[in-house]
Amino acid sequence: MKPLIIQRFYYFYNMNVAKTLRVSLLLILVSSALTVTAQKKKKAKKEFERSPKQELVYDDKAYLPAIRTVQFYPDGKENRLPVYVLGSAELLKLSFDDLRGDMRNYYISIEHCNQDWTPSRTSVLDYIEGYNEDRIENYSASKSTFQPYTHYAINFPTPYIKPKLAGNYLLKVYEDADKERLILTRKFYVLNNLVNTSAVIQSSYQTANRLKNQKLNISLSTGLTINNPQRDLTVLVKQNQRSDNQMSLQNPSFVGNNAFKYNQSETFDFKGNNEFRFVDLRSFRVASERVQQIIPDSVTKVILYTDEDHHGETYAGTYDENGLFFIRNRDLNDDELEADYADVTFSLKTTQNIQGNIYLVGGFNQFQRTEENKLVFDEQQQIWSVTVKLKQGLYDYEYVVEDPSGNVVTDAFSGTHFQTGNDYQILIYNRRMGTYWDELVGFAESSINNKN
Repeated sequence: MKPLIIQRFYYFYNMNVAKTLRVSLLLILVSSALTVTAQKKKKAKKEFERSPKQELVYDDKAYLPAIRTVQFYPDGKENRLPVYVLGSAELLKLSFDDLRGDMRNYYISIEHCNQDWTPSRTSVLDYIEGYNEDRIENYSASKSTFQPYTHYAINFPTPYIKPKLAGNYLLKVYEDADKERLILTRKFYVLNNLVNTSAVIQSSYQTANRLKNQKLNISLSTGLTINNPQRDLTVLVKQNQRSDNQMSLQNPSFVGNNAFKYNQSETFDFKGNNEFRFVDLRSFRVASERVQQIIPDSVTKVILYTDEDHHGETYAGTYDENGLFFIRNRDLNDDELEADYADVTFSLKTTQNIQGNIYLVGGFNQFQRTEENKLVFDEQQQIWSVTVKLKQGLYDYEYVVEDPSGNVVTDAFSGTHFQTGNDYQILIYNRRMGTYWDELVGFAESSINNKN
């Protein structure tokens, strides 16, 4: 029999071992529970972070505030209207930034539309060669920027998606191959060039508008058999690629020998408006001429000098890019990945009694009027202002008024002049006998350039 002191030693030793084992087991159980909880939270977080489902809109639209700086143009022809010639080797380039800054699986598909951007009745097999889905595989994270973002780009057509029918198309970008999780839609055009198009720009036939407006007389010639041009032909003209400033016509003033003229006195008579306002945001270190103050912060803030109301003033020729924008970076080398974002404050001073809402528009927001780019009145400073998030670059812009009836007044703060330099895009649509969709069969651009 062991001495009492040894028995007590073994007794306390066993008690401590058991206690240690119990504590270790408890720690293991707690750790496992925390791990499972964390994994569940992680999965829930991942699911929550997916782009939400959206309702499709047949228009140029970014469905999330994080989607910025969308560009879509023929590769090598920056910010031209995205027109793809059927069967051509020339591609269109789509690019955009996602300010959420992570890497996501984005896919694209396309849909054929009529000339008025309603869905056409053609089937996918009729207008696509191949499949109608492809993944965006070209993406990179931003470098050395206060605002993190991921830059995505894809050339179109892709090896898997090739349009085989001319007309209007809507390109859709969505997450995880789920077409309801839209992040972006963009209009583009597929051309089967069967109509020769030319235009002459002159002053308005209307006496009151001769010094204000620019009128287009358009001539068409084609080998197509068009028995009823009033029904089967539509001519659409855009000023500076703007969907908010366009006109269409179906009735020609002259028909003969496969030639058609559209030169009625009251048709295609556009306000000349004025040259666009301009700001150079290529550097956030050195202020350019229009920049009043640069405030470094977690996101850079840029305050521009207040714009004056030019309504009623005489025309003064200045150089602009007809409303377009270009991403450029003077601070670092890479325009796409090293260009940063800033919150840029625009302001306007006017004594006009405004009936309606004032919007800041340009190619950077597709000339669309939304809450994000609506100006508000500052009672203290007696100016209208708005702050928008822009990437480093060169920007044309202007202010427009939407009146209570929904009409857009493009010259409210600029005046309108015949001498203004503008670009016009002319699109010709044909609905052939026995078909139920519109084909784009002609495209041309015409310009009036009076820039110094």
